Amino acid sequence: MKFGIFYEHQLPRPWSEGIELQLFQDALDQVELADKLGIDYAWEVEHHFLEEYSHSSAPEIFLSAASQRTKNIRLGHGIRQVIPNYNHPARTAECIATLDLVSGGRVDFGTGESSAILELGGFDIPVQSKRAQYLESTEQIANMLAMDPYPGYEGEYFSMPCRNIVPKPVQKPHPPIWVACSNRETIKMAARLGIGALTFAFVDPMDAKHWVDEYYSIIKSDECVPVGHAVNANICMVTSFSLHHDRATAIQRGLEGFEFFGYALGSLYGFGAHKPGRTNLFEQFTEQRHKRLEENPIDMTQALGQERGGIGTPDDMKVHLRKFEEVGVDQVTFIQQAGMNKHEHICESLNIFAEEVMPEFKEREADRLSAKEEELAPYIQAAMERKQYMEPLTDDQIPEFPALGRSVVEGEGDPNKQATS
Repeated sequence: MKFGIFYEHQLPRPWSEGIELQLFQDALDQVELADKLGIDYAWEVEHHFLEEYSHSSAPEIFLSAASQRTKNIRLGHGIRQVIPNYNHPARTAECIATLDLVSGGRVDFGTGESSAILELGGFDIPVQSKRAQYLESTEQIANMLAMDPYPGYEGEYFSMPCRNIVPKPVQKPHPPIWVACSNRETIKMAARLGIGALTFAFVDPMDAKHWVDEYYSIIKSDECVPVGHAVNANICMVTSFSLHHDRATAIQRGLEGFEFFGYALGSLYGFGAHKPGRTNLFEQFTEQRHKRLEENPIDMTQALGQERGGIGTPDDMKVHLRKFEEVGVDQVTFIQQAGMNKHEHICESLNIFAEEVMPEFKEREADRLSAKEEELAPYIQAAMERKQYMEPLTDDQIPEFPALGRSVVEGEGDPNKQATS
């Protein structure tokens, strides 16, 4: 398997002067360390207005900074919001291509739509149409990255005239495309679109088998019709992360942060209510956690014996990851920056992982990947043959647009509407 680290840039209250600055600088240090240790991916989310849970509203800037401090690690938008009211599709294509250039071709293009009302409402995006907007935008962004020129588009949710979107990415026809998935239905959608599944749902490895099997059965079927100009057949799952040679220390350092991650996610997307600038998620979480522990005191001996995903000793982590590997998961990404987790503990965990856990899985990766590519090659070829490509323009069909000054002098009005072939 491959391994990644994932960033929401969580910042629980209370906030003090300089704490956001420290958060971002620590995260850049962690990505630089992960690159040196041989970890494969660094994923960065895009969220807006989700206080405490995610202060990552401009991932392209963070990833650009990370690109200049690293050499090999792949830099993933996990995800970029692609609906036009968040980011116009042409701007997304430009940002992805530019990041691919400054990173030397290391970008993975994760896509998403969000289901948080704070985000959707903040950008006036109707819940009822968000999936349709997502599908329209994702397909057209892929066309913009791959076509020269982009022929233009008259769609239901956005339109634009013929333009050549520059720059073009290093990776051809475009960087690998993924989509954020929180349930099995979205994973099946990812497979039908021929794109990678970033499964931001915490699934037991045995349950993951059903997700993986469904995903690859669709990739191999006639249902797979690529939304992009290439198929990215990969499934990534997330897990908690806190390592120490003493299990109790690993739990003490990492469990509360991981539980806050889940609580904040549930509050902002499901059961909570939010007053901007005033709601204190960490205070709510702490009160509920203390109440729960008082009502049901934990027998530490029992707690230490329970599997806690990626929280524990190196041997615990090996057992946990082998289960994902056995069911065919391609990548496991760690939620290491969560809640009040400390920077020095995150770095210590990364070092332990790279030295004592990762080598076993790296030894098997080349053979696994080779066998997978050989098995999927005919299915991917068949999927690409099913794709209906946007028709490119011939040279004599490409319109010519007069400059604004010329248009004014010649009295032609709006030059965008006065193109001539």
